[in-house]
Amino acid sequence: MDLNGLRWRKSSHSGDNGGQCVEVASLPGVVAVRDSKNPKGGALVFSRDTFRAFAAELKKQ
Repeated sequence: MDLNGLRWRKSSHSGDNGGQCVEVASLPGVVAVRDSKNPKGGALVFSRDTFRAFAAELKKQ
């Protein structure tokens, strides 16, 4: 899967202080996630349903 040229974004809560953040990018039917400190280090790709469930669990914390 080609992830070049995607529009990656991270939470507005992460700031610009170089903290430990993840970035996400949307593709048809999936969401890609990568480490903001190592953008060339690869990405994990999840179905939209799986990512939604993951995000919902995080919000409960």
